[in-house]
Amino acid sequence: MTTKPFADACERNRDPILSALRSHFSDRERILEIGSGTGQHAVYFAQKMPALQWQASDRAENLSGIRAWLDEAILPNTPAPIELDVNGNWPAEIFDGIFSANTLHIMSWPEVETLFHKLSSISTPDAKLVIYGPFNYGGQFTSDSNATFDRSLKSRGAHMGIRDFEAVNALASSAQFALIDDVPMPANNHLLVWQRQADV
Repeated sequence: MTTKPFADACERNRDPILSALRSHFSDRERILEIGSGTGQHAVYFAQKMPALQWQASDRAENLSGIRAWLDEAILPNTPAPIELDVNGNWPAEIFDGIFSANTLHIMSWPEVETLFHKLSSISTPDAKLVIYGPFNYGGQFTSDSNATFDRSLKSRGAHMGIRDFEAVNALASSAQFALIDDVPMPANNHLLVWQRQADV
């Protein structure tokens, strides 16, 4: 039996994120979570928003831990997690909501670019994209703690680092996703919400 992985950060940030998701996903049906990590968010949000089908996904090495959380919860709206590496194959299904937390600063920048490039292949014409994490604004850290965190990331891997909001928003715009909300969150994080603009 797989021991359930656990991340303290998921416990700390889940309620502020849930509050924003309740608003932005109230009219959604099928959510793809990119980079589900431990699986804690998937279980919590699926429990709190039972009208949504919550599809967890991650790289292959993380799927067993996610399954452990989902198997214990036995929720009707959480199908088995699927493998998703942004550089590999993407799901054939279509989703009207996409969520990702604390992933962009772990991926390399080319992987972030690939993520946004692939969004149109898995999203409805009016899909909402919600991304949570730390961001720089105007090329500046928003706090000393974020600057420290960025140094820590780069010590783990040169490809990691807090991303500039403006650069990420430009990627979203190029994928036809328009920014509709920027919600300040605890611990100097932000929750960014975009909506896909139907082709004219």
